[in-house]
Amino acid sequence: REHASRDELLYAAEEFRMNQSYKNPEMRKLLAETWEAAGVDCVFQNSGVEGNDIENMLKRLGAYTAVTDRLDDFYERAVFPDQLPAIRERGHKALYMTTNGVPISSKGISTAEALLHISVFFNLGVRMMHLTYNRRNLIGDGCAETANGGLSDFGRQVIKEMNRVGVIPDVAHSGQRTSLEAALCSEKPVVASHAVAGGLSSHYRAKSDEVIQAIKKTNGYVGVCAHSWFLQGDMTIKAFLDHIEYIARTFGTDHVAIGTDHGLLLAPMTISEKMPEGRPIWEQYWTNPGDVDGTMTMDQYNSIAWTNWPLFTVGLVQRGFSDEEIRKIIGGNVLRVCRDTLS
Repeated sequence: REHASRDELLYAAEEFRMNQSYKNPEMRKLLAETWEAAGVDCVFQNSGVEGNDIENMLKRLGAYTAVTDRLDDFYERAVFPDQLPAIRERGHKALYMTTNGVPISSKGISTAEALLHISVFFNLGVRMMHLTYNRRNLIGDGCAETANGGLSDFGRQVIKEMNRVGVIPDVAHSGQRTSLEAALCSEKPVVASHAVAGGLSSHYRAKSDEVIQAIKKTNGYVGVCAHSWFLQGDMTIKAFLDHIEYIARTFGTDHVAIGTDHGLLLAPMTISEKMPEGRPIWEQYWTNPGDVDGTMTMDQYNSIAWTNWPLFTVGLVQRGFSDEEIRKIIGGNVLRVCRDTLS
């Protein structure tokens, strides 16, 4: 699109992928094969762009809602956890919507008005929201901020409203102090939906033992992320399982889950090479600390690919976890938090 803005280009790229997913028979076949290989029935689907801008968040939410409408013989949008068994019985896959930020009104007339869209997005089906992405916002500090500031007074009001409405506070991208204070002030479960254990990794996307303990006290969980450079160690499925085991053995199997952060829901980005290269997106702020190797081999990446979900389960068996514990780790804990948040 000639002279398009960054936001227009991003939306056009996502729209292209959406269209391919339901218009291209080969892509539909690939989707079905990938889900079948993974053996997964439901995913938390990020349906809101990084940041707090309501208009931009609505674009992605609308796009994913359209996917469930247009691929209704394959996907269903779930808004309550008790819908999932029936969706599975119908042979469909469920998308449980989340956003990469809290929708905040820019009018700023009052705190209540600024928080109004939390309930609006809840009514649109969103059940989990990131308090921050990597940068600082009005709520608190993101994980890449070196100052490590804590939760703001406004952030405490945000969590109070999320608790009231029934939205899960997610600190996956938040800084250590913001994550800790969010857990300490929340009356319902807090999660780090896709992170790693600070006891095994120095990456800034890792959560310290103190933060994980605070999350545990809310009856929440840490979902272990399948990104090699976050995991460190040998950066393979072994390291991935090491993080799950570390959290399970240290904090209990009720407080660990799998949060891969990647899968195959849409067509591959085949038009990326045709898009003009723009400036880095401000909200993302990905840095590479000197002690973190940001490179990985394809073998490392493939060992924790989304299609290897069955091997995650096998690995947990090999490490001595019981069937009951494994059921919690691969989905039971997530369902519990979803139910507790809505109660």
